[in-house]
Amino acid sequence: MNSIFSFMQKLLKQKHQNESASDPSAPAIRCLPPQLEDVLLTIRGDLGHSTDLVIRYCMVPSNPLPCKAAIIYMNGLANVRDILDSLFPDYKSGEALLPFVADIAPLPLLKEYLLKNGEISSTSDFETLYHMILSGDTVIVVDGHQEAICASTRDWKDRGVTEPSSQTVVRGPREGFSETLRTNTALIRRKIKDPHLWMETTPIGRITQTDVAIMYIKGLVNDNILEEVRTRLGRIDIDGILESGYIEELIQDETYTPFPTLFNTERPDVVAAALLEGRVAIIVDGTPFVLLVPAVFTHFFQSAEDYYQRADISTLLRLLRYTALIIALLAPATYIAVTTFHQEMIPTTLLINIAAHREGIPFPAFVEALMMEATFEILREAGVRMPRTIGQAVSIVGALVIGQAAVEAGLVGPSMVIVVAITAIASFIIPSFNMGISIRIVRFAFMFLAACLGLYGILIGVIALVLHLCGLRSFGVPYLAPFAPYMKEEQKDSLLRLPHWALIKRPAFISSNNRTKQSNHPPHEPES
Repeated sequence: MNSIFSFMQKLLKQKHQNESASDPSAPAIRCLPPQLEDVLLTIRGDLGHSTDLVIRYCMVPSNPLPCKAAIIYMNGLANVRDILDSLFPDYKSGEALLPFVADIAPLPLLKEYLLKNGEISSTSDFETLYHMILSGDTVIVVDGHQEAICASTRDWKDRGVTEPSSQTVVRGPREGFSETLRTNTALIRRKIKDPHLWMETTPIGRITQTDVAIMYIKGLVNDNILEEVRTRLGRIDIDGILESGYIEELIQDETYTPFPTLFNTERPDVVAAALLEGRVAIIVDGTPFVLLVPAVFTHFFQSAEDYYQRADISTLLRLLRYTALIIALLAPATYIAVTTFHQEMIPTTLLINIAAHREGIPFPAFVEALMMEATFEILREAGVRMPRTIGQAVSIVGALVIGQAAVEAGLVGPSMVIVVAITAIASFIIPSFNMGISIRIVRFAFMFLAACLGLYGILIGVIALVLHLCGLRSFGVPYLAPFAPYMKEEQKDSLLRLPHWALIKRPAFISSNNRTKQSNHPPHEPES
C-alpha cells in the first residue's frame, strides 16, 4: 500500500508540474513552511475555516525538548482512533515508548515507532496535503519540519454489499459493488487470489480529485490495450468526475454512435470473468458501476448466468435474446411496411381482420406506431422516476388503460397495440440496459424508413446498420468480433455456449497472451 501512496503522490506532483509548464498562469507548487502555525494558518484559510476541519495539538518526543505537532483530519471522513491512542500521552502505549526513542528525530519516530497504521507516506507541498485530508487521511505536521506525515485513516460510510438491482440472476452470487473504491477492489480480489492481479490508481478531476483505478491480470492483458487505457485516462482534463459515465464518454472510441463501446456492470463475478479473459476494469470511486474494456457487440447480450447454467440452457437463452433483438428492432417497422406497401404478403383472412379493425382510424400506420411507442416510452420513464412502491403499478396500469382507451376511441388499432406490447417485452430481455436504449433509438429510424420505402427501406437500414457496426472499434478491437472478422474458434462462446470443458482458449480478439485457460481433457464418461 505504501507503493500506491507513493505512486499517487508522484503522479500528483508530476501533474502539477505539467500543468505549470503548459500554463504559465498556473500557480506554482506551494511547499510547506517550517513553522507549524504558518502551516495551520494557510490550511485554515484555504479550507475556508470549515467547521468539519479538526486540528488537535500534541507533543512528539525529541532531544533535547519535545516538539509541538498538529493532527489534522476531516470529521466524518477519517477514523483517527489508532493515531490518537499512539500520540497522546494519556495512553500507556505512548508512555512506554518515550524512554527508548528519545534520541530519534521526530519524523522517523512517528513513522517507525509511534504510528500503528501500516499505510504511511509523507508530503512537502500543500496540494498533496489537501488531497490526503479531503480523501479521509490524517496528516501530522511537526513544528520545525517542512515535511508532513500522511496516515491512511479513511473511514467513509459505506452502503455495504447488497444484491445488484440492474443485473439480477436466478442462479449466481447475490453480491454487488458499492460506492466505495476499496470495497469494490476487495470484492474483486476475493474472487481472484493471484499476485498477478495488479491495480493502478490515479486521481482525476481538478476539483473532485476522484480516485480512478484500473485492474488487470499481468500476463493475460493485451499490453497495447492497457497502454491505450492509461493514455486516454491521462488525457482527461475536467473539473470533476462524479460517476463512471463521465469516464465512459471521455474515453470511448466513437462519439457519434448510439451503441455503447464500453461495458458497465455492478457484479463482481462479471468483472472477475472479464479480467480472466484479458480485459481491463476501470473502477471509479463513488459509483457501483465498473467499466470493462474492450467491449464487443456480443458481450452486451451475455449474462453472468450463462456460465452458471448448463450449456444447453445457456444456448437456448442466448438464442432467445438475439430473437428478441430482432423483434425489438424490426417488429414495428415491419408492421408499418407490410400494412402500408405490401398488403399482398399478409394472408387474406388476417388482412380482412386488420382492415376491419383499422376502419375509422384517421392516422396512417406510421403515426399509430409513433404515438404508441412515444406513449410507452413516457410511461416507462415515469415508472422509473416515481417511487418504487407505486412506479411499477402506475406504468403497468397506465399502459393497459391508455392502450384500451386508445383502441376504443378509434385512435389506434388493436393489432398495433399488440405489436408495440411485444416489442416492449422483447426489449426487456436484453441484459444490458444501455444496449436496450440503443435498440430503442434505432427502432425509430427503422420505422421512418419503413414508412417511406417499405421493406426496401428496412433492407437499406439493415445494411447501413451492419456497416456502421463493422466500422466501430472498442480500444482497437472490432466491435462485431468474432463475426466480423470471422473467427471460427471463438464461435464456441458467441451465439452458442459450449460446455466449459470445450472452452479451452481465451478470446483471441481480446488478447493473444497466454490464451490457454484449461487442459484439453474432457471429463470422463460415467461408468455403466
